Amino acid sequence: MAGVAFRDVRLSLRDLAGQAYTTAVCEARAVLTGEDAGQLLSQGGRPVEFYPAALHSRLLSLLPQVGTAVCRSITSAQGSPSDAFAKAAAAKYAPVSGLGWYRIAEDGRLYLTTKCEHYHASVGHSFPGYQLLEIARGLGIPNATHNNTRGHLTRLLEERLSEEAGGGYRVLNLETGSLAMEAAVKALLARFYRVQEESAPPKYAGRTPVFLVIGNDDGGLHANYHGTTVLTQILRGMWPELTQAFQQLGLYDVRAIRPNSVEDLERAFAKYERPPYKLAGFLHEVVMMNYGARLLTREFLTRAYELCAQHDVPTVADEIQSCLWAPQFFLFRELGLRPSCTAVGKGFPGGEYPASRLLFDASLDDLPLFGALVTNGQEEIASLAYLITMAWAKANREVTRAIGDRYEARLKELAAAYSDLIADLPGQRHLCGIAFHDLAAARAFVAALNEGGLDVSVQTYKADCPPVVLTKLPLIADDTVVDFIIARMQGALEALRSEGR
Repeated sequence: MAGVAFRDVRLSLRDLAGQAYTTAVCEARAVLTGEDAGQLLSQGGRPVEFYPAALHSRLLSLLPQVGTAVCRSITSAQGSPSDAFAKAAAAKYAPVSGLGWYRIAEDGRLYLTTKCEHYHASVGHSFPGYQLLEIARGLGIPNATHNNTRGHLTRLLEERLSEEAGGGYRVLNLETGSLAMEAAVKALLARFYRVQEESAPPKYAGRTPVFLVIGNDDGGLHANYHGTTVLTQILRGMWPELTQAFQQLGLYDVRAIRPNSVEDLERAFAKYERPPYKLAGFLHEVVMMNYGARLLTREFLTRAYELCAQHDVPTVADEIQSCLWAPQFFLFRELGLRPSCTAVGKGFPGGEYPASRLLFDASLDDLPLFGALVTNGQEEIASLAYLITMAWAKANREVTRAIGDRYEARLKELAAAYSDLIADLPGQRHLCGIAFHDLAAARAFVAALNEGGLDVSVQTYKADCPPVVLTKLPLIADDTVVDFIIARMQGALEALRSEGR
């Protein structure tokens, strides 16, 4: 694997968007500004090298400086945050500049973004392929549109996403992953309650909708994370009095399935697939990055989808975390599954825009226009960011698969060598966690890596979550970066062992 090379991708706006559209854009811009149409067409046809080898070499040359002060530190604004945000703040790590898999922070030190800036910078900072975004802006392609004036790029993206997901999906364009998952919950609720007065009677009117989510190991709700709207927060045990009121009135209920517990699945279907209840949907991630990177097994998910198909229960795959990092863009495709809905975001626009999408089956197409309307969800330049990232990731899917497999294998070697400290290795490929036997050791490990310039964290905000250190490598990281990270981790583990941790 040493010296693996990424495939060169060189594309123009015309290559991505099509000749007719690009010509129309340039001619329209010429009318508006008086610029020469031929020069504008030349810009639209100018290929951009998405990830030059020279940039990759430059990034590799900086590896020895990771964790060191490379710039002066700054005194920055204090902000005006809420108490909760103020307590969680770590301003010294805030970015001043970034390139590839690096961030120079306010403390002047060079950091390797081993967690993709909290999971969304899939191709790192200042990805050269995104120069096409500036070309599109220069040609006057408006970013501001609306639901009923969705532009060509957004409609083209809808087609591409449906195709990559297996075909036959319809697409809602939203902003954050929270809104995408809320739209999915709304679509499921529309099978029980009318969205508006003139709506047709729902298929399961009069039954109490019961949502199945992946819960904690002890059966609680807190393990899943499907967003920050009220409906999705209820799914993970927030708003307990409101949830209790819904339950008492027979309006809405949520039940947890322990990770990979087929027994819990069978029990839930036996209990709630009868009046006055009806299972409203089965919602899941594949890699639970908010519960220690727990990986749901093929056997468990296959059985869940079989039961859902037998009982007319929609399935919702939350791929906000895992989308794009999967070689086929969607982890559910590797498992041979076809969810009724899938939510994507984060990785696809590469951190450039808060742009999520909900792919859904025609059988769930019951929401009226205002059921999940988001004015800014139709942004054309955000859709172009998707198309750019997808083009590079698709061309390099086998390369990144091999690098992800190698990272996972190297971590397993590390876990075996330090089994006195490491209890498990959850996750998959670029999305891996390191589960420690105790929280103190996990915290000490993270502190050592942070001091050494690796941006990782340990989950401590869920009392029942195992102490897991989370990583999510950018797709542009190669085997040299993998070896560098493993070496830093090994040094930290060796120090812990010598200290008797």
